[in-house]
Amino acid sequence: MEIINSDDRPSIVVGITSQQDPKNTIQPLFNGIEEEQIPVVIKPIDVDNIVSRAYQASLSSRLSVGIAFENDRIVVHYKNLQESEPLFDKSSSDDVQLRKLGANAARLVKGIPFKKL
Repeated sequence: MEIINSDDRPSIVVGITSQQDPKNTIQPLFNGIEEEQIPVVIKPIDVDNIVSRAYQASLSSRLSVGIAFENDRIVVHYKNLQESEPLFDKSSSDDVQLRKLGANAARLVKGIPFKKL
């Protein structure tokens, strides 16, 4: 995973605010995405509302999938959904659940069934 400011390659975008450090906080989520072999990048998106940030991340993703997090809340969004209706909006600090959420974000890209949360 890398922090980017440009849209070079197709990848899932994790939108973060300038105050967030995702590397230790949601590492299992990144692991779940990478296990499904889908690229993921971190992009600064300074929007306070977590759902809106995830939606903006999905709009900036060439794969149409965006993720945002805040404390133990994770939102996965798809650009073809209404902004106020994300695909997943879960609160969890459990590593297994975070890994499944990441895998499900990647599975959305691949068009295969989701793992049970």
